[in-house]
Amino acid sequence: MLLNFALIFIGIALLVWSADRFTDAASAIARNFGVSPLLVGLTIVAMGSSAPEIFVSVTASLDNSPGLAIGNAIGSNIANIALVLGVTALITPLEVDSNILRREFPVLFAVGFVAGVAISDLYLDFIDGIVLVTGMFVYLGWLVSIGLRTRVETDVMLEEMVEELPDQMTNKQACVWLSIGLVLLPVSSQILVNGATGIAQVFGVSEFTIGLTIVALGTSLPELAASVAGVLKGEHELAIGNVIGSNIFNLLAVLGIVGLIRPAPILPSVLYSEYLLMMFLFFVMFVMAYGFKGPGRIGRLEGGLLFSVYIGFLVMQ
Repeated sequence: MLLNFALIFIGIALLVWSADRFTDAASAIARNFGVSPLLVGLTIVAMGSSAPEIFVSVTASLDNSPGLAIGNAIGSNIANIALVLGVTALITPLEVDSNILRREFPVLFAVGFVAGVAISDLYLDFIDGIVLVTGMFVYLGWLVSIGLRTRVETDVMLEEMVEELPDQMTNKQACVWLSIGLVLLPVSSQILVNGATGIAQVFGVSEFTIGLTIVALGTSLPELAASVAGVLKGEHELAIGNVIGSNIFNLLAVLGIVGLIRPAPILPSVLYSEYLLMMFLFFVMFVMAYGFKGPGRIGRLEGGLLFSVYIGFLVMQ
């Protein structure tokens, strides 16, 4: 049992580190070839935030553990809102005033609805995977269009995003780090999946539950660290933007990969419990952060409520 927990800890640590190196290197190469910093931030960095979940999904699916990947996708989305935004708002109340964010909320709800339709028959199949992955490319195309026709200074979140881009590096350095990331991402994912499936067997719980809790918590830690660091520097919009983007990629890419590689049945409780909780949290975040008559705000009271929801969610598992 201790070995399995050690594998999970080592796997998560390596996974987060290698995903960070991979994203930094890919961003540097793109910028060295003339891609605008805004476009890099909207696409490569945005998708890189979900790299741990994506690689875990691929590895778990190939290992015939699709439940682990599905649990990770839904659990990470729950953690991103209830844990990440909850803790962040407890530290510093979030003030949100971004037109780009207001445009992303409808996209988040649409993606959540499509994911719900995909699992409504209690089976995530190949066709569902095609639809979800296609949706991911459509979303990326939409982000590219924003990057091409929007000036950074027109939106506070875009300014924060460009400011947070990693430092430049030479193509040679970037290729080295990119290679290291490409090697360690699947290796660390395999270590994590081995530990997680081992824990499931030891405690006699489903792989879905382990993915929903332990693995999801681990893969959400980078978002928590980035959000806390960001708000301490006054980057409130970016904290929420990262959560929304990560949630969209988790549903489209992570669930889509499962459907393409290892179609799997969905328990009714997943659809009527965890999925509904995730959609409810989407709505709560929208009500708090949208700002119908001015800037949105997630204060300490709201942050405490979100964090309490996450603690209750873990206890109920």
